[in-house]
Order: sequence, then C-alpha cells, then structure tokens
Amino acid sequence: MAFAFRSEAQDFDGVKAEYIRALELAPNDAEVKFFMGYQFAIFGELEQAINVTREALATEPLRAGWYAWLGNYLLGVNRLDEAESAVRRALELQPAAQGFYEQLTIIEIKRGNAQAALAAAQRGLSGGPWQDASFALARQIASDRSAADAALKTLIEKDAGISAYQIAPVYALRNDANTTFEWLDRAWTIRDAAIQNILFDPFILRFKDDPRFAKFCRRVRLPVPGETPVGKST
Repeated sequence: MAFAFRSEAQDFDGVKAEYIRALELAPNDAEVKFFMGYQFAIFGELEQAINVTREALATEPLRAGWYAWLGNYLLGVNRLDEAESAVRRALELQPAAQGFYEQLTIIEIKRGNAQAALAAAQRGLSGGPWQDASFALARQIASDRSAADAALKTLIEKDAGISAYQIAPVYALRNDANTTFEWLDRAWTIRDAAIQNILFDPFILRFKDDPRFAKFCRRVRLPVPGETPVGKST
C-alpha cells in the first residue's frame, strides 16, 4: 500500500473532522475507519490509531495490509507481542508480502534476538528494497561488524535513490544520530512518502528528544511529540 506524501500544511483537526463526518454518514464503513487510523498514526496519536484500526478489522477481518499497519502502530508503542500477532495474521492472509517480514525482523531486533531477526529477513525471497532493509537492520545487532557494514553499504548502493528513508532507521539502530538526520533530510529532498511514518518508527523515535527531531517534524509539517499544536490550549 502506498501513500503520497502531503507536503502542504497538514491540519489534523480538519482531517479528523472529515473522517468523523464520513463515519456519521456511513458508521460501518471499515475503510473510513482504517484511513482514519492511519491519519491518527501519522500525527503520533498511536493509541487512537490502534483502536480505530482494530474496529476496521472487526468489520473486514481478511485485510492483510490492515493487520500489517496495525503491527506498525503497535511497534511504535513497543507492544511487541501484539505487533507480532498482527503481522503473523497478515502473513497468513498474504504469505508472499515482503514488507511483512521486515516487520518481523524489527520485532526481533527490538527483543534483542539477532538470530531470529536474521532468520526473518531471510524469509523474504524476492529481494528488493524491503529485503535489503531487513538484512541491513538485522545485521546491526549481530556480532559480525563487517557483515553489518556490508549490508548497509548494499542498501545504500541499491536503494538510496528510491528509498532514502529506509536507510535512516539503520543508522538510528547504530546510534548514529548525525547520519540518521542526514538521511532523513535526503528522504525529504526526494519526498519519500515513508517520512509520514516517522512518529511511529521504533528506531527513529530513539532520537525524539534530539532538537533536530523537532526541527525535522516542523520542516515536514508533522506534530512535534510533547508539543501542543498551534491553536490548541495547554
């Protein structure tokens, strides 16, 4: 599933009002609920995103991609077991989806299980940016530093021009804040749509207290965690 990056100023209250109105007109419309959940997540309202996405899935329980997005939101709040359950349900419905294995890789990285993370990355057989990113991430927590460097080099050489955002979390996992923000800037330059995931990215969020994180969020017109939006009372 792809989403175009919205470079104009984003009005969360206005967007939410539109979805609420749509739900008033069609209260059982699962797609409206799902996309409302995605908007919640973009703006860092992860508990609301989780709840409304679960509501959508209660009506449409065979949507593999929706389970995967639910897993992303759960990862953003570090609810790893629930995230894994959601992703494995997605894989039951769509076993060949490359991105789902990257999610399993991330879950095992968060658990500190290098062997399981690499095994999850290896499950994807089609290659391409998703698997490149999965390998690069999984290698960072293993003991072989040369393999970690090589996997990152491959990711950059193959995918920097089309998936710049995917490189930033690898540097975040390496605890390299400077290069993380450099790659976020590159992702913005090419308008990589994945930038919209920054407020539930489990690796990028380790730098949420870095002043550059707030600066970047403002630059791409997303809320700053912990900061009251303009026009709202404290």
